[in-house]
Parts: sequence; C-alpha cells; structure tokens
Amino acid sequence: MNDNQRMAKEWFFSLRNNLVDALEKIDGNKFDFKDWEHSGSGGGTMGSIRGKIVEKGGVNISTVSGQFSEEMRQRIPGAKKDPQYWATGISVVIHPTSPLIPSMHFNSRFLKTSKTWFGGGIDITPAIPFKKETEHFHSILKKACSKHSKTYYDEHKKWCDEYFFLKHRNEARGAGGIFFDYLDSGDINNDLEYVKEVGNFFLSYIQYMFNKYAEKEWTDQEKHMQLKKRGRYVEFNLLYDRGTKFGLETGGNTEAILMSMPPLASWD
Repeated sequence: MNDNQRMAKEWFFSLRNNLVDALEKIDGNKFDFKDWEHSGSGGGTMGSIRGKIVEKGGVNISTVSGQFSEEMRQRIPGAKKDPQYWATGISVVIHPTSPLIPSMHFNSRFLKTSKTWFGGGIDITPAIPFKKETEHFHSILKKACSKHSKTYYDEHKKWCDEYFFLKHRNEARGAGGIFFDYLDSGDINNDLEYVKEVGNFFLSYIQYMFNKYAEKEWTDQEKHMQLKKRGRYVEFNLLYDRGTKFGLETGGNTEAILMSMPPLASWD
C-alpha cells in the first residue's frame, strides 16, 4: 500500500467514525458492526442502525483487492493493461422514519488499477414536496464544490441528474445532488481534499435535517408517500446502480451491498 492509498483509506475510516457518532447521538441507539472478507483479498465492515428516528441506516467501509474478470477489464480504466485492482471506500444510506426527512445517500471511493482515481457523490430522495429545502440543499452544496473548482458543481450535478434517473418510469429518483467518477486532476492531494469536502458536507447536512425535522409530526398520507418513493429507490438500486453491480461482480459481501435497501416500501 502506497502513501496515497493509505491516505484515502484512513480518511474513509475517520469519516465512518464521525458519521456513526453523529447518527448514534441523533437516534439514541448504537450501531451494530459486522466484518466480512472479500473473495479476493481484504474485506470490510458493515455498520447498521435501526431505531426510532433512523428507521434504517447503513455506514459501510471496505478495502479490497483482486483481479477483474475479462468482461470488466473492458469497462474499467487501466484494467486492460493490468487486471489487478485495489479499492477502498465508504458507502452510506439513511432511511429516516419521518417522511419529512429525505432518504440520504453518500459514497466515496478510491480505486487503483494501472490508473488511479476517486469517485462518489451525494444525493437526497424526498418523499413529499420539498422545494425550499431542495433549493437550500443545492445552494450550500454548490458553495462546497466551488471551493475546489468553479466547474465541479455544474458538471457533477449534471452527471447526478443523468445517473439517478429511472429510465423505465421516465423520472428522477430524487432531488439530485452530485455524482462523479474517474476524478484524476493530476494532483491527488487536491482530489482528496474535494472528496473530504463532500464527505464533511454530508455529515453536516444529515445533522441539519434531523435537528430541524425529526421531532415534527407527519400524517399517514405523508408516510404512505414515503413508502411509495422508497419503492422507486429499490427499483433504481436493483436495475441501474453501478455500485451494486460492481460489488456483486467482484465478489463483495451481498448483505453489505444491499444495505441500501429501505426497511419497508410500497408499490400501491
């Protein structure tokens, strides 16, 4: 493991701990942790919480290595030259009990083949009309991205809008955010700082949302709207999500890969 790999791995581990601490304070319950081993080398730790305020939350970290299949070598940068890979990352999904709080997703990763890059993103999936909060979310996210590049927010928002889209329903999964992959500006320290910015933004945003809405009452109709929106979440993750496909195709832990699924959903 070189210095760049070590820096990325240590950051993801540190962010995991900060997110776990924050969510435990919000909910009052503790996370359960479970280690798993990768089919190649390495593994990860699943962290899950089920509570009164956080109906289901998952904070997973992993560091794995192996060799890409012949099919995946054609799709992954640098894998044609050398099929060996090393990857480290964090994946977070939060499904709040309250339908007033959107489901929130964040992930970030560092991958090394014969090339190296970062990927990741953050997005929210509100269940009910959320216009003012959506505008606030995007305005503060843009400020965070713009600290590192004037083009990142527009570029990565566009990528997010196109990626988190249910083609079979012709609708967006949620209210968007940012999504990026193959981030390699030539300065790995700057790239890592951007990844840290997005991670810290997510940490502060979940604290803001729960502090503002967790104690507010909601209606049965709003809860039903939440369950229907969660159904859309399930459809996207099983049909289109690249992280789900990557994890399953590279021998990852199925339980960890599918931790993003909501605890309850509805299609009626």
